[in-house]
Amino acid sequence: MKTVLPDKLFLGAGAMKAGTTWMYRVFRSHPEIYFPPEKELHYFAHRYAHGPSPLGPGHRLSRAIAHTRIDPENSQLVGVRSRLLWTADYLSDPIDDAWYSRLFRAAGSRWSADFSNLTCQVSEAGWREIRSKTGNLKVSFVMREPIDRLWSQMRFKHQLAGDGRPFDELGPRDAEAMLRPEGEWRHAEYGAIVRRMKAGLDPADVKLVFYEEMQADPAGFVRDMERFLGIAHHNYPADLLGQRVNETRAGKMPGWFVDMFAKDAKRIGTELRDAGMTLPKSW
Repeated sequence: MKTVLPDKLFLGAGAMKAGTTWMYRVFRSHPEIYFPPEKELHYFAHRYAHGPSPLGPGHRLSRAIAHTRIDPENSQLVGVRSRLLWTADYLSDPIDDAWYSRLFRAAGSRWSADFSNLTCQVSEAGWREIRSKTGNLKVSFVMREPIDRLWSQMRFKHQLAGDGRPFDELGPRDAEAMLRPEGEWRHAEYGAIVRRMKAGLDPADVKLVFYEEMQADPAGFVRDMERFLGIAHHNYPADLLGQRVNETRAGKMPGWFVDMFAKDAKRIGTELRDAGMTLPKSW
């Protein structure tokens, strides 16, 4: 089959604040997986998700800064040239399937990996189209207990906003403003995300994972993912497997926060059970 997208495509589709950065750091050390310099390309959200494009000129230019820095005393000529050529492709237009595929030219026979959390917002029709354009597609989606994930997301957004207020002074109105807007709340709707994936993809293409189980047995999770991708077992450094990445320390969750989202969490859990999933006991 002639493919338009990379022939072997591995998508880490989220969820936000559910361990995808840890997965990225672990799997980029595997010799059969290629990650481009930019972890989150957001191409499929740009093409197939509702809302404003995440690939506007301002976003791409800001992301390019990290890939164009040169330290004459420590940089290697070949490495700098490779990064600059890749960045030129990243900044090019139009943004289409050819643009996306060029970002993986260095992959060769390896899996082309793209861990963009916004990919979980791809429509059902979008998943079908992506599947039709690649020879081998694997998609992972990690779900964290809904209220815990929202708490972590709120803490993260507060850190980014830098409004100067201590986090423990925030209240229900702040949580509502940070988490309820459609662009944020869509990431909480695991049931809808799973339904779209299952309707648009073959069962063998999708790996649905619970964050709590991944945290409890990271080595077992990694082995399971290697089997999912059909790649060889790799010896990862023990400190890498046990590493916590982008962990937000938000203190004890107040009762008002639990009460605010308890009904949503119960509904989301029911939707996942209706989809045939067994939830972790901690949920």
